[in-house]
Amino acid sequence: MPVLAMSTDPGGEADLEGLTEEELRAAYEAELARIRVEDILIQTVVSLLNLAARKAGLTGGDEEPDFEQVRQAIDGTQALLPLVEPMLGPDAKQVRDALSQLQLAYARSGATPPPRAGGGDEQPPEKSDQRGPAGSSGRLWVPGQ
Repeated sequence: MPVLAMSTDPGGEADLEGLTEEELRAAYEAELARIRVEDILIQTVVSLLNLAARKAGLTGGDEEPDFEQVRQAIDGTQALLPLVEPMLGPDAKQVRDALSQLQLAYARSGATPPPRAGGGDEQPPEKSDQRGPAGSSGRLWVPGQ
């Protein structure tokens, strides 16, 4: 079992030295009980944005830019953003602004995204006049009904 840095209170870290395996397990279980999924989702988005800024060379480091990593972080953030925006409240603007800066850096880099699954030479399917399973009836489609 890996040893994780755990906090006993919001501002400190637990001292895990000298604990038995059973005590470590109990501390781990207590930490899992304290953590909320929302916290992990928000922390993941913030970590993706910070890491992508570094990989894009926006932090002033000497590291060679890696725009494939930036693209993956952008995609991950875009996927998680609808889940975390309601939890962020007014701070959501900062997250959207950071994402926009990364997208701009990616576009300016000239990096090209990988081809879509199924081959990149395919044309997008033509749109039909159907409006989903409800068709032209104007009724709202509900899965399973």
